[in-house]
Parts: sequence; structure tokens; C-alpha cells
Amino acid sequence: MTDDTQQFIDVLDRRVERRNERRDFFRTAFGAAAVAGVGIGAMSLAGRAEAQTAPSDFDVLNFALNLEYLEAQFYNVAVFGTGLAANLQTGTGTQGAVTGGRKVVFTDPIVAAYAKEIAQDEVVHVAFLRTVLGSSAAAQPALNIDGGPTGAFTALGRAAGIATNGAGAIDNTNGTFDPYASDNNFLLGAFVFEDVGVTAYKGAAPLISNKTYLEAAAGILAVEGYHAGLIRTVLYAKGVATPSLRTSADAISNARDSVDGTLDDDQGISPTTLNGALASNIAPLDSQGLAYSRSTGQVLNVVYLNNKAVSMGGFFPAGINLPNNTSLRTSAAN
Repeated sequence: MTDDTQQFIDVLDRRVERRNERRDFFRTAFGAAAVAGVGIGAMSLAGRAEAQTAPSDFDVLNFALNLEYLEAQFYNVAVFGTGLAANLQTGTGTQGAVTGGRKVVFTDPIVAAYAKEIAQDEVVHVAFLRTVLGSSAAAQPALNIDGGPTGAFTALGRAAGIATNGAGAIDNTNGTFDPYASDNNFLLGAFVFEDVGVTAYKGAAPLISNKTYLEAAAGILAVEGYHAGLIRTVLYAKGVATPSLRTSADAISNARDSVDGTLDDDQGISPTTLNGALASNIAPLDSQGLAYSRSTGQVLNVVYLNNKAVSMGGFFPAGINLPNNTSLRTSAAN
């Protein structure tokens, strides 16, 4: 083993140690938020006794469609002030409404341009998956993209320790995390979703048997990877002048990591050192240089904001819409 390789391994080990030190705190924070009734933990446990059937390709694509509905609504409301067109929300199952969200008053034209591009991409993803699924496409479920006191973003923000009061001071009891309040808040809101999307598509790949559908999913995964890298890069760059952007992104990463299992895979964006020099952490990779995966249950842990086996919560107050395979609607018991 070369000295450079050993140094790199040491860097990875130190990164894991730092995440481990903070992991217990975020587990406690999520638990406290649940007790306080902010919408993380007091959800239905329905679905545990249902038959666990192997998901079909259409089940997996519908799972992905639910996530795309969430991203598309968030970005389009933030960028254009309006959500998806009505004809992109219908389908099988119960169609739900969108709670919260408003247009962001962007002050940085570069952030505004990035946001518009991502918003347009997410609409195309919804339309594409709906076309592939045809009459089997799930309707949009109920979504909570609110940044107010009872919103899903605020529940996450309080648990992560980044909620603020009207004066801008940290207040994880009564404060809010409003991703529509500023360019920086929008970027942090986008950071909540983008890494989850990448790991979700990576984890879903082995579940898809049809090569045509697998290629389609791989294409969307690549786009989500571009989006995630873009958001992480902008946050990292802006974090030079505003260090709280980096620490807030790290806190969101740790909050996600605290609910999705025992492994500490999720990574923030704060820099580390490699061979004595500063190194960024734009691409969150494992020791083999690969993007990591989340199972469907782990993905739901994050978007339901819960480390238990529940069928709804967080950004999906009534659960995801999968009428043909209810077993995929439940998060993992972590």
C-alpha cells in the first residue's frame, strides 16, 4: 500500500468518525421532534402485515414517479410560483393536493438560472415516466412542501438544528426552515432532495429486469447526478463567504443519515484534507469511488422523516401512491 493510498484511507476513516460522533445527536433530535408533534413520528404503522411480493418493473417506476412528483412540485413552485399541470397529476390511486410552497425571489441570477433548468428537467421526468407507465401511472399523492411552522421542511430543519426564528437566530423549538425565503435557503432545500434521488435510482437499478426500463432509469439517474453535483458545488462555493451554508448542508446530511439505517453513507459538503491539501467533497462516494445506494425503505425513511416502519409522513403526509404494490409504501425499521 502506498503512502498516498494510506493517507486517503485515513481521510475516509476520519470522515466516518466525525459522522459517527454526530449521528446519535441527530437520532435524538428526530425523536424529540416526533414527541413535539412536528409530523415526523406520529404516523400510521399500517402495512406491516401485508404480503411482501416482489415488485414489478412498473412498481419500481411508479415508486420513482412519486419522488419525481415531489421534486417537480418543489422546483416549479419555487421557480415559477405554480405547480405541475393538472394533466400531469392524474392516474391510479387517490390523487392528493400540494400543501405549501411559494415563488422564490431570487437575487442571484446564476442560482435562478440553475433553478429554472432543474425545474424544467423534473417536469420532463414526470411526463416521461407517466408515458412509459401509461394507464398504470400512479396519481400524484398528497405532498407537503411547506416551510411554515407545521411544514415538512421545518420538521427536518428543527431536527437538523438549522431552524431559525424571525430574527435569524437558531430556534429548533419554534423556528422554521423556509426554503423559499432566499437563494441560500432554496439551495439547502434542493440539497434535501437531490442526493436522495441519486441514491434511490442507484438502489432501484437491481430491481428492474427490463433492459429498456433499466436504460431509462439509468438516464434519469445520470441527470439526478448532474443536479446533485450542481447543488453541492454551488453550496460549497457560496460557503467560502457564508460558512453556515456548508455546516447547514452537513447538518441536513447527518439528519438524513440518522434515519436511514446503521451505515453512515450520507455525506455533507465541508472540505477535508488529502495529502496535506484542502479537498472538496462534491461527489459523495464510497471507498471504491462509487455512488452509494438506498433501498426503497431507506428512501422512505428520509422523505417520511422517520427511522421506523411507517406508511406515511413528512413530505408525503398520506404516503406514496402505489396502488398495485402496497409493500413498497412502508419505510424501513431502523
